[in-house]
Amino acid sequence: MSEETEPNINLKTVSFDARFPNQNQTKHCWQNYVDYYKCITARGENFSPCKQFYRSFRSLCPDDWIDRWDQQREAGTNPSDMTP
Repeated sequence: MSEETEPNINLKTVSFDARFPNQNQTKHCWQNYVDYYKCITARGENFSPCKQFYRSFRSLCPDDWIDRWDQQREAGTNPSDMTP
């Protein structure tokens, strides 16, 4: 009998951010979302710090929130000052 090997999956959580010391990470989620889109607008998607914002908000934010914010951003109704 041969053993099947499972892929090595490396999962990480977002590191501590002193701006958001409480357990409720809603503001941390929102700020990383906003910072990501501001960053890619200024520097492009391949800029390494932008990728960190992306990983952070994807880890912290529920998918439903992200989908809603993306729709709002594309429609120009997102409450942040980002542009699509």
